[in-house]
Amino acid sequence: MLRITRISEGDAAVRLQIEGRLTHAAPEQLRAASEACLAENLLLRLDLTGVSYVGPVAVRLLLDLEGRGAALEGCSGFLVELLRSESTAAGAPVADADPWSDELRLVEALRQGDADACEAFVRRNIGRMLATARRMLANDDDARDAVQEAFVAALKAIVSFSGGAKLSTWLHRIVVNVALMKHRTRRRRPEEPIDGLLPCFDSDGEWVSGAATFVAPTEQLLARSQLRALVRACIARLPETYRTVLLLRDVEELDTEETAIALGITTTAVKVRLHRARQALRTLLERALRDGETAGEALAG
Repeated sequence: MLRITRISEGDAAVRLQIEGRLTHAAPEQLRAASEACLAENLLLRLDLTGVSYVGPVAVRLLLDLEGRGAALEGCSGFLVELLRSESTAAGAPVADADPWSDELRLVEALRQGDADACEAFVRRNIGRMLATARRMLANDDDARDAVQEAFVAALKAIVSFSGGAKLSTWLHRIVVNVALMKHRTRRRRPEEPIDGLLPCFDSDGEWVSGAATFVAPTEQLLARSQLRALVRACIARLPETYRTVLLLRDVEELDTEETAIALGITTTAVKVRLHRARQALRTLLERALRDGETAGEALAG
């Protein structure tokens, strides 16, 4: 899933804000968007802050675009090392990286309590972690508290970081777990019924009302900028039991087993709740779009 947003910066420059995974067909999408900007003789800046994965084809594409004058911004330490390795293999000059571009070096500095490394670690990850916590908790104050607790917990546990995943992925799991713990400590509200949002059948097995017409999975709906706010508002209206499963699986991209462990339920229960949550979300979206609701109206409803 890839999202490219073109942002004009005066008459001579343009920034492409790239979010998602640069793999499969995504590099060709990026190439086409970049070529269009270069053909207009614009100064091209590629904002890669929101990129979560870069495949080998995309690495070579980024180096090619950089060689043609494009500025690569917001590169993670992991991506900087990928670019460095590919450049070295190709015999091309390599731009100086920031002091913490090597993730192993950053981890070692964090283990030593280096203040500059801690600052870089927080600065590099706080935006995405706050977004995750806000989705989980739907409250800015709670989200900030959760992220602060997660960073403290991560820095205390950095000695146990094995390097089996990216540091940001490891931190993301900590943020999710802290947010879930905050959910559990909240006073439980009466659970809203979800049955009214699910398909109904008569005695002959026919739908009493038409089924929701949306067939795209949640993450694809979120990728469409014109629907994003409305989708999030409809997700917020789901009962907490179902909303949490849908967020963990479709938005935070935990797998079924990870979600089951995080929530303390079986994998079968995860699958059932996720199926019902997706059906309910599609019903809410269908009603909102049919009635021409804005995101604010959908959330208030």
